[in-house]
Amino acid sequence: MPIFAHTEFDDHEQVSFCNDPKSGLRAIIAVHNTNLGPALGGCRMWNYDSDAEALTDALRLSRGMTYKAALAGLPLGGGKSVIIGDPKTLKSDALFHAMGEFVNSFGGNYTVAEDVGITVGDVKTMAKITPHVAGTSNGGVGDPAPATAYGVFVGIKAAVRHKLGRDSLSGIRVAVQGLGAVGYYLCERLFAEGAELLVTDLNPKAVTRVVEEFAAEPVGLDEIFDQDVDVFAPCALGAVINDETLPRLRARVIAGSANNQLAEARHGIALAQQGKLYAPDFVINAGGLILVNEEHAGGKFDMAMTYSHIARIGDTLSEIFKLADSQGTPTSQAAERLARARFQKGAQSQAA
Repeated sequence: MPIFAHTEFDDHEQVSFCNDPKSGLRAIIAVHNTNLGPALGGCRMWNYDSDAEALTDALRLSRGMTYKAALAGLPLGGGKSVIIGDPKTLKSDALFHAMGEFVNSFGGNYTVAEDVGITVGDVKTMAKITPHVAGTSNGGVGDPAPATAYGVFVGIKAAVRHKLGRDSLSGIRVAVQGLGAVGYYLCERLFAEGAELLVTDLNPKAVTRVVEEFAAEPVGLDEIFDQDVDVFAPCALGAVINDETLPRLRARVIAGSANNQLAEARHGIALAQQGKLYAPDFVINAGGLILVNEEHAGGKFDMAMTYSHIARIGDTLSEIFKLADSQGTPTSQAAERLARARFQKGAQSQAA
């Protein structure tokens, strides 16, 4: 399995393959860049089809965390970990203790938090072995999902304002793909703002809940791409913007919480060519990282200040949209360039 020649390898500083036969742990920890500070990023547990797929996910997610931290103005680098296996059947204290040992091996250069398939409780189990954990609550709230949803909400408002010229979301039709914790809280905020919701999820109970609580219209898993809506909000797993879905999307704004929404970089270019406004995922979904950083930083946690920081995601997106317009480039490229300028400047500051 090639590493340095991997299409998603982007001068990553460290990639570690973690194996503990006793607990059944098979994991990958990837640290992309630490110019701005130690890497912080969630641990994802997923039943990957192959080790190669898990490596691709770890490389892409860790790189996205570097961009996310840089554009959120955080003193953090980018890292991510993935555990290979079914989170419904493979979890055990021994497995998370082993994961904690591997996190320790990074000597503080990587701090772990929760992500898809991992709960705050799982991270607390790792914390029995390693101090390098975040998001377990330091006078804060622990679960980052509401904060992530709030960032996506203000990001959608910024995108709708820029693309559709609307300050209000009242009457705006939003298709939400994925009704996990973040998707649910996003629907709650959108409904309160007067948006009309069309929703889908693998879990029928999650769909029923949102339909009943927020007057949403349920649609099929595959049909979500074809809906006549203003905004498409991907809030599940990544790579949903691809060759098959692009021709079907009718929304003029793409803005959701999922990581790595573009299957390939060229799909960001294609969205721009179609006249669709894409809110880069590593910008709009930074709310959870901001929350976790504030809880992890020490001192007294201030919820109001934290959410004030998250609200600035809308300002950052507006800056990126204007930059893309002025340069005639896709928003995905404009955001990456801005992020790189920030963390590369961090490296220059360290050298000085």
